[in-house]
Amino acid sequence: MELYHVLGAKQFNRKMLDEIFDITRSMEDVVEAGGSDRYANKVLTTLFFEPSTRTRLSFESAMSRLGGKVIGTENAAQFSSTIKGETLEDTIRVVSAYSDVIVIRHTDIGAAERAAAVATVPIINAGDGAGEHPSQALLDLYTIQKEIGRLDDLNIVMIGDLANGRTVHSLCYLLTNYHNIHISFTAPENVQIPSTVKKYLDEKGITYVEEYDLAKVAANADVLYQTRIQKERFMSLDEYEKARGQYIIDRDILGFMKQDSIILHPLPRAGEIAVEVDQDPRAAYFRQAQNGLYIRMALIQKCFNR
Repeated sequence: MELYHVLGAKQFNRKMLDEIFDITRSMEDVVEAGGSDRYANKVLTTLFFEPSTRTRLSFESAMSRLGGKVIGTENAAQFSSTIKGETLEDTIRVVSAYSDVIVIRHTDIGAAERAAAVATVPIINAGDGAGEHPSQALLDLYTIQKEIGRLDDLNIVMIGDLANGRTVHSLCYLLTNYHNIHISFTAPENVQIPSTVKKYLDEKGITYVEEYDLAKVAANADVLYQTRIQKERFMSLDEYEKARGQYIIDRDILGFMKQDSIILHPLPRAGEIAVEVDQDPRAAYFRQAQNGLYIRMALIQKCFNR
């Protein structure tokens, strides 16, 4: 399977996902062995117009562990020619000449597609506003397979800011490649899952419910996928306060959960998972973040081996 740009979760089918996960497992061995020099002559550029810790650093670490070099900026909105009025397209045209692959995070939905339209090297979407975050969804899916042992026959609860949660949107799209998937959406009234996502799930035959009672759906869940209420996405503080703090995974919620279920979170968290949960073996979110390194190593290899 060839892979050029990584723009959205809908571009992946089950066969492609299987292949990427096979490569990802091999990347765990590469890291264990101390890394590789296979891409010593390659350069990865990170263009991040929004803040990031895990995504940017894991892509940079992934490239370094594969022997390549990294250039870029963590605050491209201020420390690039964008502040002088340069268009995204012109930035990408120029940076393509310096790079072998570009990883971009942007405030605008569709920015990665705009970049890909003019780039002469692969573009990897590291999050476009409230749109998608395909590499995060890939590592989420890989984590579920690794922790639970399957990707079919799953009951998944998605919690929190589902309107602005690009990780949720991308994960929903990837899950349509699997059988007997049921999703429960548990969110405050002002940040419900978008109708566009539900329409796609309908088209793909995925069953779902919108349920306000977290304890009720947690009892039968294989995966609790918690997300942060994203203050930066709200038009007013009042709207943010309406959503904040409604759904918290704590010791009480653990009591409702199955012993073989897991808790995921794309991070960062802001109080929606109590620290007391961290010691529970079902708390998989830090292992999930570690898997981000391996997935991103696999994506870089796929982009180069086309």
